[in-house]
Amino acid sequence: MSENNFVKQESSIEEKELNPMSGWLALIIGILFIISPTLGVGTLIAYDNPIFLVITIILFIVAIFMFCGLKIVNPNESVVFVLFGKYYGTLKKPGFFFVNPFVSAINPTYESQMTKLSKTGEKDSDDESTTSNTKKVSLKAMTLNNQKQKVNDELGNPIIIGTIVIWRVVNPTKAVFNVENYKTFLSIQCDSTIRNVARLYPYDSEDTEDHREKSLRGSSQEIADRLKEELQKRVEIAGIEVEEVRITHLSYAPEIAAAMLQRQQAEAIIAARKKIVEGAVGMVEMALNSLSEKEVVELDDERKAAMVSNLLVVLCGNKDAQPIVNSGSIY
Repeated sequence: MSENNFVKQESSIEEKELNPMSGWLALIIGILFIISPTLGVGTLIAYDNPIFLVITIILFIVAIFMFCGLKIVNPNESVVFVLFGKYYGTLKKPGFFFVNPFVSAINPTYESQMTKLSKTGEKDSDDESTTSNTKKVSLKAMTLNNQKQKVNDELGNPIIIGTIVIWRVVNPTKAVFNVENYKTFLSIQCDSTIRNVARLYPYDSEDTEDHREKSLRGSSQEIADRLKEELQKRVEIAGIEVEEVRITHLSYAPEIAAAMLQRQQAEAIIAARKKIVEGAVGMVEMALNSLSEKEVVELDDERKAAMVSNLLVVLCGNKDAQPIVNSGSIY
């Protein structure tokens, strides 16, 4: 099916919100239909009068249909109805209502308890999260804790990444009719979005004075906004609104974790040595200038070179220097 045909099919079903009759009024009418035959003396002659008996049976059947049409909708819930295979309407308002007794609620994620018990083996937690034990469509904010998956970053390094998605259904009609299972659809689209966005950024980057490259580890807010924007475009067809996407786990894959750790350690050591050398050079320069200004001692070029060498060894060494007292001349 082409994209144009799919868009045409999607637009053919527009959400129609129902405004049904109050369920309390229907309940009272149903009760009256049941007890009305017993309110008169006609009850005593019900068996002698066939017309009265027929009316009693009809009223009793109508009362049963009235009771079958009673529906309770809780806050932040909705019910999508179909009538003989055609879309009937969506009930979003919370309360107690009466609808057409012949309509049936539909929810693609619904799975009865008997169906669950009939299946052999234990179900994974992911399977539980994509099913529901009610035919009502929840409009509450829900959490999708996607499994960790291995992807490649911009440099081709394999990394392990996991995300959490805060989402809600805003159009129950689209969620029910446009996709087979909107929860499974969201999970699959989330995996695809993570893989697509992760390949655009490196895991980590080096900070320089002139430029700071964006990375998965250093630009968490921007990555989250990019994931949310792209995921929202993918799930718009299912009537889902993505409120937030966050990275919950980010690490190198085990096969390169040790090598990348050594690389990070080497970069840290180099950065630390650079700071030490810069500080040592400044201290040596300060010492020479101070000795020269206060005229404590006059040093020629050779003595300055020896002093600089000794100070750099003392300041940049990994171990404490062992002092050596020279009682004679250096010449």
